[in-house]
Amino acid sequence: MEKSSNIGGQAVLEGIMMRSGDHYAVAVRTPDGKIAMKEETVGSGLSGLKKIPLIRGVFAFVDSLVLGTSALMWSADVSSEEEPERELSEKEKKKEERIWNLMMTGTVIFSIALSVTLFILLPYFLADILRRMGAAEVLVSAAEAILRIVIFLIYMLLISRMKDIQRVFAFHGAEHKCINCIEHGLPLTVENVLKSSRQHKRCGTSFLLFVVLVSVIAFLILGALGITSPLWRFLARLIMIPIIAGVSYEILRAAGSGKSRIANVLSRPGLALQKLVTREPDADMAEVAIAAVNAVFDWKDWQKRELGISFEE
Repeated sequence: MEKSSNIGGQAVLEGIMMRSGDHYAVAVRTPDGKIAMKEETVGSGLSGLKKIPLIRGVFAFVDSLVLGTSALMWSADVSSEEEPERELSEKEKKKEERIWNLMMTGTVIFSIALSVTLFILLPYFLADILRRMGAAEVLVSAAEAILRIVIFLIYMLLISRMKDIQRVFAFHGAEHKCINCIEHGLPLTVENVLKSSRQHKRCGTSFLLFVVLVSVIAFLILGALGITSPLWRFLARLIMIPIIAGVSYEILRAAGSGKSRIANVLSRPGLALQKLVTREPDADMAEVAIAAVNAVFDWKDWQKRELGISFEE
C-alpha cells in the first residue's frame, strides 16, 4: 500500500522544514531540548504558469531554493545558544527585516551562482583545454560530460563526510522516513518513523542528479551542433539552464509518482545517491520531523481518504 501524498521538505540545522501546498512549517530542536515552530503560508502568485509542464520546473526550483534558504537561516538563529535579544522597536524590526531580506537574496544569488559555476561552467572550461589542444569536438563534449558527473559526485562525497553536515543528513533521513511512514499507511509515531525507509523517490537530491544527467545529454547535443564561436558556446550553456531544470523536474515527477517499471528505473540513481546524503535519525530527530508534518498536513484524514484506512484514537 503506497500512494504519493505530495508533501515534501528539507533538513535544516537541528530540524526539519515540511511543506504541503502553500503551507509550510519549520520545526527546530532548541538548546534547551524544546521544539520551536515557525508556520507560514507562501504566496501563490503566477499559479497558472506553475502548472505548465517544463515551465513549472523552473518555478519549483527557485521557489524551493528561496523557501529552503529562509528556513535554513531561521533554524540557524533558533538552534544557536545565544541569549534572547531585547524587545525591538517597530523601527528596529523594519530595519532587521530589510537586512534579513537582503541577506536571503544575497544567499540565494550566491547559491545559484556557485551551482552554475561548479557544475556548468567549470567542466566547460576544463574540457576547453582539450579543444585548445586540437581535440575533436565530440571528444571535448564527452570529456565535459564526464567531468560534470565526476565533480558532482566528488562534491556530494566531500560534504557527506563533514561532521556537522552528517547531523543535517540524519534530519534529512527523518524527513524521508516521516513521508514514507504516512504513504505506506502507518500511524505517524516515532516507532513507525524510525522503522520506515530513509530513501524517497521525490527527494530534492534526486532532482540535482537529474539536472546533472540531463545537462550531460543537453551539452553533448550542443557539442554535436558544431558551434565554433566560444562566446556562443558559453551563452548556449547559460540559456539551457532553465530548460534543463524544467526537464529534470518532469523526470522527477514521473519517477516519484509512478509505479511502472520505467518509473522505478528512473528512481534508482537518485535512491542510490540518497545513501550518501541521508543518515539514520534518532528518536529526538523523528519527534521533530513529526511535529513539522503535523503542523502542515492532516495525515489521518489523508490516509482515510486516499488509502481507506483509519486508526483508533
